Amino acid sequence: MATMIPAVSWLRACWTLLVCCLLTPGVQGQEFLLRVEPQNPVLPAGGSLLVNCSTDCPSAEQVTLETSLSKELVDNGTGWAAHRVSNVTGNSRILCSGYCNGSQIIGSTGITVYRLPERVELAPLPPWQPVGQNFTLHCQVEGGSPRTNLTVVLLRWEEELSRQPAVEELAEVTATVLAGRGDHGAHFSCRTELDLQLQGLRLLVNTSAPRWLRTFALPVTPPRLVAPRFLEVETSWPVDCTLDGLFPASEAQVHLALGDQVLNATVTNHGDMLTATATATARADQEGAREIICNVTLGGERLEARKNLTVFSFLGPILNLSEPSAPEGSTVIVSCRAGARVQVMLDGVPAAAPGQPAQLQLNTTENDDGRRFFCSAALEVDGEFLHRNSSVQLRVLYGPKIDRAKCPQHLKWKDKTRQVLQCQARGNPSPQLRCLKEGSSQEVPVGIPFLVNVTHNGTYQCQAVSSLGKYTLVVVINIEGELTRGHGAGLASPGGGGVRDRGGRILTSRFLCTARNSHFVPVLLAVLTTLGVVTVVVALTYVFRARKQRGLYHVRQESPSLPLTSMPTEAMREEPSRVE
Repeated sequence: MATMIPAVSWLRACWTLLVCCLLTPGVQGQEFLLRVEPQNPVLPAGGSLLVNCSTDCPSAEQVTLETSLSKELVDNGTGWAAHRVSNVTGNSRILCSGYCNGSQIIGSTGITVYRLPERVELAPLPPWQPVGQNFTLHCQVEGGSPRTNLTVVLLRWEEELSRQPAVEELAEVTATVLAGRGDHGAHFSCRTELDLQLQGLRLLVNTSAPRWLRTFALPVTPPRLVAPRFLEVETSWPVDCTLDGLFPASEAQVHLALGDQVLNATVTNHGDMLTATATATARADQEGAREIICNVTLGGERLEARKNLTVFSFLGPILNLSEPSAPEGSTVIVSCRAGARVQVMLDGVPAAAPGQPAQLQLNTTENDDGRRFFCSAALEVDGEFLHRNSSVQLRVLYGPKIDRAKCPQHLKWKDKTRQVLQCQARGNPSPQLRCLKEGSSQEVPVGIPFLVNVTHNGTYQCQAVSSLGKYTLVVVINIEGELTRGHGAGLASPGGGGVRDRGGRILTSRFLCTARNSHFVPVLLAVLTTLGVVTVVVALTYVFRARKQRGLYHVRQESPSLPLTSMPTEAMREEPSRVE
């Protein structure tokens, strides 16, 4: 069976045979050389090259370029020829040939073709990498030549983590890295370096797409959950969940829930501490044992805290009066009730059983006005008793009254003194109290100090008036007026009975002393003293003359005058009110 050989293979075989034939030992010793420029060129894959073949032989003939690559004569002359070689896809060797003095001369060079890798890719990194644990970077490099000049570099930002040669056609380069907090958000990449600097070219670089790393750290302790032990239906209470030692705290997810009810949490963080705060509101259908749950999730890992909570309903105590404002003498019923399982106690008397109301009945008197009734309720929740209290005040309506013990009916006051009429009235509604003088509209202030004079003497009707009636009490006020002589406040009786006041009563039997004029007593004492001195002088004069007439008298000089004794007087003082 015949096998068809491609034309390209035939051309390469013929070219190899031609080169072998041309490179005969006899040519090595020729005097003139055939130069090939440039020597050992380096081209990118698919590139083109201008090759110049030249010799110094003056009789050179048929200078040409021998190659299996596509070529084109650009120009030629005596001893030289220039060809353009194009579409160079692989390493090749080219040959220049010609004749000098009938002998064949040749020259050759190799073409090196380079290409950047077709694929440089860094494998995906873990979604989250725990701090303090190792992870591996994987970089795959496909293609690229020449391989001996190709290096693979693994980078964190611009920091080299590993540098390795790319050996295989599909090379995979790895590096192990210890994750730290500083690697959170770090940029990792893979770079290939094709070093052609020895060939007169630059360093050719090809870099993969970057990969970002996220690292995290969780504490070993669960979150600290602060929640109430009991929660009443339709009431709210704050719930706090705190976790310290969390990195990065800003990227953690928090889930707070009351049973199956998700709570709307507000999350804040300070450094490595995270705090979530929410308000739990219990519903009626949640009554009973429940759980408050706090989940903190970071890096695919979760820390959880749970706390038991009892949702309860506590109705009452509801305290009622059958009549909040009851007339005196009426019957009032006081009742206190609460929800199921609640034990109530009214004014210290418990109800028959939990859930039952407590009652009491009373006939109202004025002493019950303003009376407070107290009801306490107790509910046992999860082995603990919860207490609530309530109170209500009773108003008893009764007519006005004046307390006789606090309002004297007979008063004696001094004229021109300050006095207070102490009278009080009670009643509900509060009565108005006024004291009016009989036979006139003169009114005496009640409970207020005022200046007393003789016009206040008389009998007064003190009345307490309210919408429920009135109450009257008679008060007699006697004013003791000032004492005078003759036409003053009193006159001396014809029989020497003394001086009488305007009421006809005898005040003194000899002299009329006025308490109003305090200068009368010193004047009287001065007059009496003068009269005494005159009397003594007259008596001594009479005795002296009598003895002189007799011729017998003796003068004693022990004392030139008689001692005077002042007459005692009694100053009148202001007396306090007297109650008759």
